[in-house]
Amino acid sequence: MPALRAIAVTSLLAGAMLAVSAPPAAADPDVGPHGEAFQSGNTAGVKLTNSKIGLSGNGLGGKSDGYRMPRPCWYEPNSSADDMRNLQAQQKKQAVEAGLDYDVDLGKFGSKIGDKGQWWGVAYDAGNPDGPSCAAGLEPLVWVPEGTTPAGGITLEQLMQIARAALTVPEPKIKLSPDAKSYVNLGTWVWLDGAEAAPRSVTATLPGVMSATVTATPDHLEIKSGTSDDRADVYTKGCGTTGKPYVKGADKDGKGEPDCGVTYRHSSVDQPGKVYTLTVTSVWNVVGNGNQGGQVVPFAYDPIQVAATRDVPVGEVQSIVKE
Repeated sequence: MPALRAIAVTSLLAGAMLAVSAPPAAADPDVGPHGEAFQSGNTAGVKLTNSKIGLSGNGLGGKSDGYRMPRPCWYEPNSSADDMRNLQAQQKKQAVEAGLDYDVDLGKFGSKIGDKGQWWGVAYDAGNPDGPSCAAGLEPLVWVPEGTTPAGGITLEQLMQIARAALTVPEPKIKLSPDAKSYVNLGTWVWLDGAEAAPRSVTATLPGVMSATVTATPDHLEIKSGTSDDRADVYTKGCGTTGKPYVKGADKDGKGEPDCGVTYRHSSVDQPGKVYTLTVTSVWNVVGNGNQGGQVVPFAYDPIQVAATRDVPVGEVQSIVKE
């Protein structure tokens, strides 16, 4: 198992005026890598802040389809009354020693010692552009009596949304035959290089409270030729989930009809760049299951669709008839 890490939070000593803030979440030994499934180059992902939620599964680290949580902030259980009082006292001491103003009412936290309940803190998804502003609209800490949940407290549906936002699939890499250039009435076979047909899943876990798993299963490929129907025929019935590579003798009848691919009926010489832009979309069905208190709750999501493109130059074979 990879080394675990706690989610980093902004230091309380970073400014002259400090506000009461929830403490960093500690790593849980029973959960996989914590809180980050954001990838460089994509605009969407998951980057949990002030959270104990852990993310795990083989669905981390592929291509995101841009899904985002509708509400990217929430409250989740944080600290006991004793621990919170001690933490606030320690932070105030550090601030004073640093010559900073730390305006906190320690009596507010001390008054809860002995009560049955827990402090809940604000957590949010910093990978979502609306995450920080959503969190800023909430009180940093709220006291929650035992057996209750505060307004805005993490729900099983939100935990499922976190897993869904972290879920990625392999990025399509188009392979063609013929590869460099095709010709009019010659079938161009299409498949995905190194494609995986296995399901991908991500599990989000709030230790001791609930967990949610989202699974994507490859369903089919969609192909767009990059031109009008009168200039190309598209064949997808034989594509399966990852396309079909060309093998010698596959086009036995000589009709130029690949099991999975395109047959161009006109040259691309009159197109921009003198090529057709072929688009291949990999479609994955997505389902989810949440578990809270031993009760399993199913969720359904729209399919994930990730696309890739290839430029296809199409020439025309010229025949010369000699008499």
